[in-house]
Amino acid sequence: MSDAPALLPNNATPGERAIEQATARIAAVPVPIRDVWNPDTCPARLLPWLAWALSLDSWQPYWPESVKRARIRAAIEIQRRKGTVKSVRDTVASFGTGLALREWWQQDPLGEPHTFQIVLTPGAGVPNDAAYQADVIAEVERTKPVRSHFTFIAGLSATGEFGLLGAGRLYTYRRISGIEAQA
Repeated sequence: MSDAPALLPNNATPGERAIEQATARIAAVPVPIRDVWNPDTCPARLLPWLAWALSLDSWQPYWPESVKRARIRAAIEIQRRKGTVKSVRDTVASFGTGLALREWWQQDPLGEPHTFQIVLTPGAGVPNDAAYQADVIAEVERTKPVRSHFTFIAGLSATGEFGLLGAGRLYTYRRISGIEAQA
């Protein structure tokens, strides 16, 4: 039944040999472990399981697939640095939004100690609604230093193009010289 050599000893029972024959086909089943553990190549239907395996704190089915993959990609680095400004920046970046973060000592006048302000600007291809912003804020709450408090400001970004248009008109100039007649 199978071309694979038997691994059982000579004194194996007929039942053990039958089990070996029945399970020999399992080795031919492809198991793409590397693809499943890679956020870029993992099938979309398995992304929630990969997120769970990497201890992502939140997961919403309405997020765009690009955000889901970015969140998984950044999960380990965020978990390593949880409680730092870098983890807050990485968290917000994984949501596909821009961030301007100013800590209390960077504000003019100086803010209250252990506070910071964040201005979020939505990126292209991400939802710009209250639920999505609430998800970002909740994730910032989980990753910020515990003693710190923050003020949230929703920013707006706009992109456009600036074109330069030129027009030219061709003129021909001739110099006409006239000689004044002497009378």
